[in-house]
Amino acid sequence: MRQGKTQLIGQLKEIPGVLTQGKTVEEVKENIQDALALYLEDAREDDHTLARVTLR
Repeated sequence: MRQGKTQLIGQLKEIPGVLTQGKTVEEVKENIQDALALYLEDAREDDHTLARVTLR
């Protein structure tokens, strides 16, 4: 997570394209979960093979 000009920016480095922003840390955490869910849904619909990722 990093500070942007007006909001915090969060991204999953292991999965390019999963990126979000929010005014608080909690909002970014919620938004990143939503962004990941949308990414996975799109990947399933497009029949993409996903690499195994370990979250810490």
